[in-house]
Amino acid sequence: LRTPITNIKGYIEGIRDGVANTPEKMETYVNIIHAKAVSMDKLVDELFLYSKLDLNQEPFLFKEVDLVDFLEDSIEELRYDLEDKGVELNWDNQASGPVMASVDLDKLKRTVVNVVDNALKYMENEQKRFGITLQADDEWITMAFKDNGKGIPEGALPHIFERFYRAEQSRNSSTGGSGLGLAIARQIIDGHGGFIWADSIPGEGTIIYIQLKRLMDKED
Repeated sequence: LRTPITNIKGYIEGIRDGVANTPEKMETYVNIIHAKAVSMDKLVDELFLYSKLDLNQEPFLFKEVDLVDFLEDSIEELRYDLEDKGVELNWDNQASGPVMASVDLDKLKRTVVNVVDNALKYMENEQKRFGITLQADDEWITMAFKDNGKGIPEGALPHIFERFYRAEQSRNSSTGGSGLGLAIARQIIDGHGGFIWADSIPGEGTIIYIQLKRLMDKED
């Protein structure tokens, strides 16, 4: 919180001291202040959610969901935003028929958004690609989210789901991250009795895996 507060104070002092002495400068300062306030609001929301999850005070509302439909709906919601950012999106459904799981739909959506947002922050190459894969066996459903970003150093990989962890100096508030996105994702997947982990090759990209227990068809 200190960084956006310091920025807001600086721009307000600039207005008060007359630095923003034209309508154009004033508009720029006000827009920056607004953007920083929005960032703070998001951070407070993430802190509050993480705290409730960490203290087991956030209720989970489970329902039976077909994860094929869930991912296809999520992809449609993400597609336009990714295309605007120049990211090629690939969807690979390797499961046959419905793949049912008991999930909290809103929280699982939050997890997917956090994983995608985290990937986008560190995709700096010209040809950006992001892929989502679904696999399933009789017991587990595995979702894989693959980017072709700069990757994560091997020593940092076990820590990326810890709160506020940053793998390198460049992973700071300038990327727009709070350091809580993947920590929240882990708390949510833990609450589902599932698993979340990552594989990465520096310079080639990262894959985030999410594994959830499968509900078998009633006739099975």
